[in-house]
Amino acid sequence: MATTYDFPSDLRAGQEELHQVRAELSALLKRLPWSVEPLDGFSDEGGWRKVERPASPGWTPDEQAEVEKLRRREHELAVFVSTHRYWSELTGGDGVEARSRLKHAHEAPTDGDAQT
Repeated sequence: MATTYDFPSDLRAGQEELHQVRAELSALLKRLPWSVEPLDGFSDEGGWRKVERPASPGWTPDEQAEVEKLRRREHELAVFVSTHRYWSELTGGDGVEARSRLKHAHEAPTDGDAQT
């Protein structure tokens, strides 16, 4: 049977918020123009694959601020989760396994999975 881990609630909450912030940042970046600064479009057929980009109007100051805010929060959460005091209780492979389990703790367990 797989080992179960009793993650502290603040560590679980931090990891869950990290997932949410990363998803929000990813969705925002997909919606924004490809270039932060206004740039002309281009087409490059000389490389090993064709690359084309339409003209980019750039990001507005509000969009830049939102990306910066999300990146800053993502960094804060990643540091919080990765340096949490809980990890000092585990050594070697247990620590690696526990960190992997924490990343998926928000998912509903399947019949063969251990409860985390």
